[in-house]
Amino acid sequence: MDLSVKIGKLELPYPTLMASGCYGSGEEFEDFADLSKIGAVVLKSVTREPRLGNPMPRLVPTPAGMLNAIGLQNPGIDWYLEHEVAKFAKRPCAVIGSVAAFSVDDYAYVTERLAARSEIAAIELNISCPNVGSEGETFACDPALTGKVVRAVRSVTGKTLIVKLSPNVTDIATIAAEAESAGADALAVINTLRGMSIDVHAWKPRLGNLTGGLSGPAIRPVAVLAVYEAARAVSIPIVGQGGIETATDALEFFLAGASAIAIGTANFTDPRIPEKIVNELGGYLNARGLRSLRDIVGKANAGFGTPFQYEGDAG
Repeated sequence: MDLSVKIGKLELPYPTLMASGCYGSGEEFEDFADLSKIGAVVLKSVTREPRLGNPMPRLVPTPAGMLNAIGLQNPGIDWYLEHEVAKFAKRPCAVIGSVAAFSVDDYAYVTERLAARSEIAAIELNISCPNVGSEGETFACDPALTGKVVRAVRSVTGKTLIVKLSPNVTDIATIAAEAESAGADALAVINTLRGMSIDVHAWKPRLGNLTGGLSGPAIRPVAVLAVYEAARAVSIPIVGQGGIETATDALEFFLAGASAIAIGTANFTDPRIPEKIVNELGGYLNARGLRSLRDIVGKANAGFGTPFQYEGDAG
């Protein structure tokens, strides 16, 4: 059964990526899961300068998910390259670097340095950060800013570039199309949704940052719709993500138009879920007499590959 996927120049034996910040660099899970049975690990985002992250608490459980407000804590690209990257060569799966920044120049700077390392197979561009040069407007929420940063990054690396889109927009199809036009090889759809949880006894938000990103099964219907819309606006591969816990969940994304999936929050409860999903996907295809995962991509999306026309909310 062919479960392989090609994302730009990146060829993976399995369609399962471990979402950024949810699987470490893979090393943390080696005692629990077979890393040779996953497609790739997406590393935690790295920035130009070290970041301490947001104040505690940073994680709050919610119904069918969790809120996180880590704040991009990382040691910065200099320390990262000197102390961390070399060990990624030992991974039996692909390793994808994740870049975050607060200016176009920093996106290009960090990407160029990280992508130059042979241990890094591809780059995921986390554009859900506020642009300090545009009064804090988030890159991923504006087509022009999205295009500007993707073009800048595209000019400094020939490695596969996966642009991670935000769900906190009214028209993700337009953002997706702009990212493709600017040179993205693939899209990661979606990042977390903004949310808040309030302690009714202390009368204050539970997160130290007040707000955070909602992930887990609660956001899956939003993510499936985002993939469905984006897939009708672009011709590049989409990595669908958002609340995937089972093979059935994953199949929704493939049928909506995703070529691969990323698994995030579910790894915190069972790091073997990715392997289970791969095994069940093979069984699903075999039961239907199909030989390749590509045979089902976009099959539930009547407008797959054509521009999406929004018709308003159903019901």
